[in-house]
Amino acid sequence: MTSPTRLFGRRWTTALVLALAATAIGAVFGTLRTGNAAIAVKPTNQTAPTIAGTPQEGATLTAGNGTWSGTTPITFTYQWDRCDTSGKNCNAITGQTQNTYTVQHADVGNTLIVIVTGMNSDGNDSEGSNATAVVTAAAGPTGCPSGTGAIQIADLTSPAHLLIGGGSVTPSPVTRTSGTIQVHFTVTACGGRPVQGALVYVTAVPFSQFSIPPEATTGADGSAVLSMNELRNFPASSKQQLLVMFVRARKSGEDLLGGISARRLVSFRVNLKA
Repeated sequence: MTSPTRLFGRRWTTALVLALAATAIGAVFGTLRTGNAAIAVKPTNQTAPTIAGTPQEGATLTAGNGTWSGTTPITFTYQWDRCDTSGKNCNAITGQTQNTYTVQHADVGNTLIVIVTGMNSDGNDSEGSNATAVVTAAAGPTGCPSGTGAIQIADLTSPAHLLIGGGSVTPSPVTRTSGTIQVHFTVTACGGRPVQGALVYVTAVPFSQFSIPPEATTGADGSAVLSMNELRNFPASSKQQLLVMFVRARKSGEDLLGGISARRLVSFRVNLKA
């Protein structure tokens, strides 16, 4: 017969073993739970989002996410805001939640930012970009073709205008015995690009000092040379020091006083004593 003392000892030993086992199992599962929780780390922004593109009405801006830490995959959402000229006092633009944004007329005179939110299974974080420069109005039509170099007159349209250079005369100065003179003019447009195919007209003022030549066509360098013969009314005065000329450049088929035409007065030195 087993004594009560021995029976109690066995039960105590069994309970102790079970308790130790439960503690070990709990420790193991507790460690695993702790490990599982540590696997997912919520996103944290490391470098701020960016905006690429020109802040001008009608242009498209593109948000850059910046860089983020955290457990992948990280997904991103966007909110475009309109701010004052200093990039402050921003308000969300309704419905603008894509990574691209087309600049609106209401943005002119303001700045823009984009707020990027990174999300994963453990949470989210948001960060705003720096503000753009102040948004400008849409550029109107220029009438100028793209590119650089010479422009064909057919490719120019209003509101572009031709520009006539100051020109030169041969011989210089003009004398009583010059007889025939040649005047040289250059026609440009769109920021100094030479225009090929423009029609150039010139006449001396007052009239009847030199003949009026046919219109000349500018070449690839934008220049035209016109020859004028001396007439009986030159010089216009015995004290004449300048020969004044009216010059016009135009596009064939357009109104003489409209379109892209240009007009100006130029003068060349006269020496009646030579």
